[in-house]
Amino acid sequence: MSNPKYPIEGGCMCGQVRMLISAPPIITMACHCAGCQKLSASAFSLSAMIPSAGFAVVKGEPAIGALHGASKYLYCPNCLNWLFTRPAGMDAFVNVRPTMFDVPAWSTPFIETCTSEKLSWASTAAKQSFDRFPAPDQYGKLIADYSAQAT
Repeated sequence: MSNPKYPIEGGCMCGQVRMLISAPPIITMACHCAGCQKLSASAFSLSAMIPSAGFAVVKGEPAIGALHGASKYLYCPNCLNWLFTRPAGMDAFVNVRPTMFDVPAWSTPFIETCTSEKLSWASTAAKQSFDRFPAPDQYGKLIADYSAQAT
């Protein structure tokens, strides 16, 4: 895994929305669920969990797209790139799409989730895999292991 220098800026394809990350990810992941496959038009989605205080939209105004439920999936209203997600009830962090950033080297997933829905040919470099999502009591160790790997 590469350790980029912060802050890192990035944005959508058309450039109308720009974002800034000033803190390293808590953990990186790939999700193989059918919903993420449809949202990303790919075999899986990539996410980097960033502390909310280390993330800002610095240009433009993202719009809610995809599912209009408790979790907010935010997109560029012009080019419709999926930029980040604000999971319901988890205000301490935001899940960004790491490949939207100018330095995507830190996008290697540490864990992969929902492998029970994984396309048979899809593979990642994730260190750990889960049929669904890790149990809440597993995240502390996973985050510590990710942090130890990142140093």
